[in-house]
Amino acid sequence: MPILKKSLQNYNSDEFSKTLKAELTVLKKGVLPLYAGTTQGGMVDDSNISVTIINFSDNDNAIQAKVGVFFNEVIGGCSCGDDPLSENAYCEFMVRIDKETAQASFNSIDD
Repeated sequence: MPILKKSLQNYNSDEFSKTLKAELTVLKKGVLPLYAGTTQGGMVDDSNISVTIINFSDNDNAIQAKVGVFFNEVIGGCSCGDDPLSENAYCEFMVRIDKETAQASFNSIDD
């Protein structure tokens, strides 16, 4: 599980959204559940993502944030000259940050 220590530290400040976006943007490829945003059976290209924080709240144990991510979906085709094709994609998911350990977990939001 990824550790979002800076986001946890900045939770009660005006810098929280900025910090969370920065930490999510630099996570290793494949960590974020972007597959939920693929619509054409393609593969996720998470080499250039853009994160937006939609809302956030907390309870006794964790901080929860609804996050939107723009990324590219790579779509294979018929072995034509322009394959593979890259399309813009978007998905939303929940980030849960444990208040004691700063460990983050991600849950896709089903439409």
